[in-house]
Amino acid sequence: MKRSIIFLLVSIYLFHFQIINSCTNILVTKGASTSNSTSVTYAADSHELYGELYFWPASDCPDGAMLKIYDWDTGKYLGEIKQVNHTYQVVGNMNEHQLTIGETTFTGRTELQDTTAIMDYGSLIYITLQRATTAREAIKIMDKLVTEYGYYSTGESFSIADPNEVWIMEIIGKGPGNKGANWVARKIPDGYISAHANQARITTFPLNDKENTLYSDDIIEFARDKGFFKGEDKDFDFTAAFAPIDYSALRFCESRVWSAFRKVTHGIDKYEKYAMGDVTQDRMPLWVKPDKKLSIQDIMALMRDHFEGTPMDMTKDIGAGPFACPYRWRPLTWELDSLTYINERAISTQQTAFSFISQARNNLPDHIGGVLWFGVDDTYSTCYMPIYCGITEPPKSLAVGTGSFHEFTWESAFWTFNFVSNYTYSRYSDMIKDVQEVQSEFENKFFTFQPAIEKAALELYQSNPDYAREYITEYSSKQVSTVRDRWQKLGEELIYNYLDGNPKDKNGNVTHPPYPEHWYKRIVEETGDFFLIK
Repeated sequence: MKRSIIFLLVSIYLFHFQIINSCTNILVTKGASTSNSTSVTYAADSHELYGELYFWPASDCPDGAMLKIYDWDTGKYLGEIKQVNHTYQVVGNMNEHQLTIGETTFTGRTELQDTTAIMDYGSLIYITLQRATTAREAIKIMDKLVTEYGYYSTGESFSIADPNEVWIMEIIGKGPGNKGANWVARKIPDGYISAHANQARITTFPLNDKENTLYSDDIIEFARDKGFFKGEDKDFDFTAAFAPIDYSALRFCESRVWSAFRKVTHGIDKYEKYAMGDVTQDRMPLWVKPDKKLSIQDIMALMRDHFEGTPMDMTKDIGAGPFACPYRWRPLTWELDSLTYINERAISTQQTAFSFISQARNNLPDHIGGVLWFGVDDTYSTCYMPIYCGITEPPKSLAVGTGSFHEFTWESAFWTFNFVSNYTYSRYSDMIKDVQEVQSEFENKFFTFQPAIEKAALELYQSNPDYAREYITEYSSKQVSTVRDRWQKLGEELIYNYLDGNPKDKNGNVTHPPYPEHWYKRIVEETGDFFLIK
């Protein structure tokens, strides 16, 4: 058993590559939720990350045990820390107490990275999940770990939620050889939502409100000593001190937050210039109150955003091609005639390895109340599947060791979904409708059946909690298996129905629909009469 756990840990470290400047988190409080649940979203976006569901069973460790730490991005060995006597089960980014932690990297002042430290941001997340029961406890444990072992990574924003509270915590190191970190954590007011996307978002904060705001003891003194801040303590601004805003931070990062906010509350359009890179504009608020409460499906829709309906709409510009593909192959910036241009960076992007929407509820036992709505690949075309935090083992097609980033296999949900999405990109506006039809069929079914599934699980739990765990394990695994099988079939259907770019009608007859008229106009505008029949 110990050997298998060690293999699992090493495997995850080796397969996890850089996600820097890539992720998006949306934080939803109970009062802003139709299901009275807290939620955190997370999209692990990387061109070299394999999408799988991490799993650590609860374990007991002897006194004096040590835990080896490897940098989550590179796999570099950083050192050892003291292990605790008991660790909690972790499924993905949610533990058995429904505690969930997500992240986005904002980098900030690179000179503050402590390359001599042991605790990197990824290890900090998953070790904390194994040790904490609530969001507040998680913040204390993270502070304790970096104080004792130093903070190895650059600037990071964390989303931390339990069934009752949702917090945003931002952290950056103190430079080589200096243990501890500069950090501040703020509780999202109930009834509100927040978001972050690779740019620090906490500005000024109350200094005497321990119920809603926590921070490192010497954060202002440190910033003042380094010359990052001048003024009275009450005016201290975390972002201005440690991650100053620039054009890239707005256009690539804050724009994603803006696009999510504008979909749920009025008055956000006034920040459009800010989102498009104008650093002279007023900053957006850290959190907003949605006009109506959000369902889990509403939150999923936020994670499927391509700036539709805005000046940055990725389905409209020439890069979308004739079939409105909202994705741009990298690099993110490009040069022409000594000028630098950009590709938009939306919430939904092709390089997502995995994403989730957590659902934590205090009216159910933890094993049943915590659900990780988990998907692999592109958020727009994935199917979010229900993974309960009380499962005893991960579904096979999502488990660590089922395939890898360098090994295609139909047994892997990651590769099956990528097969479908990558083929879809070739005639996107047509094929995505077929994908969404199957996607909606499954997701609607999951939400329709959820009350009945949980009622049955609760009845079993009241008789014997182990029976309930067996039940939700079987249920989660069955749904994932069914979805993976259907997605493979969907891929086969798309190959048949759109062979060589020729859609077939409902009777299987090949058709040759023309390109959209706007595309023909662009061709003529660029080439004149070159293609004109004379």
